[in-house]
Amino acid sequence: MAPAATGPATGERIPPETAGPRRRLRPWRLLPTPTGTPFTFAYAAVLVGTSLFALFADPGVVASALRGSSTDVAHLAHTPVFVLVASALWIAGGITSPFAIGFLVVLTALERRIGGRRTAGVFVLGHTVATLATEVPVGLSVMAGQLPESSLHRLDYGISFGVAASIGALAGLLTPWLRWAVLAVVGGMLVEDLIEFADPMTSWGHLMALAIGVGTWPLVRRWRRAPGPSAA
Repeated sequence: MAPAATGPATGERIPPETAGPRRRLRPWRLLPTPTGTPFTFAYAAVLVGTSLFALFADPGVVASALRGSSTDVAHLAHTPVFVLVASALWIAGGITSPFAIGFLVVLTALERRIGGRRTAGVFVLGHTVATLATEVPVGLSVMAGQLPESSLHRLDYGISFGVAASIGALAGLLTPWLRWAVLAVVGGMLVEDLIEFADPMTSWGHLMALAIGVGTWPLVRRWRRAPGPSAA
């Protein structure tokens, strides 16, 4: 039997089962819930819907929808807000993509720490800035004659930039050893993708988005210490 604790002021012995709260591992908190993480839960439901549509709908219709949602230079020049929103409604690679799993775990953890609106802000910041940072140089290169005009219509969509930024932001809220382990593993994977040179623009975008998330550390740490009404 565990010894009873002693009260700090009176010396009264407190039964061990009431001596203080015990930290319990609750694996279900790794996943979003409607009440605990409403932003991540609702967003995940939308992504499941679009992923099922991409899987079961007519391939021609799906291809047309993806082209219309692409954040290529041509679309950004004419309907920037629409395509920035629409492109974030799809998961490149489907629901089995590593970024889909990262979305659930990372955004859930981040929303539990800083709230839904602030998590959405980090995600949108990474998605928007990394997209513009990769597509604007393409447009300038086409204007300078260094890339063909077809580069203006490069298919580009998905949640990966937002997820990468969220990983960078979440790392700033973790314990030091876990923080640097996460950044080393994720950063190493992204650098490896860049070295493979399969899709260098997207690979650079992922690294930029991760750096954007790291740049939010002063904000997310302040939000954690003084959560507003949107915190979950």
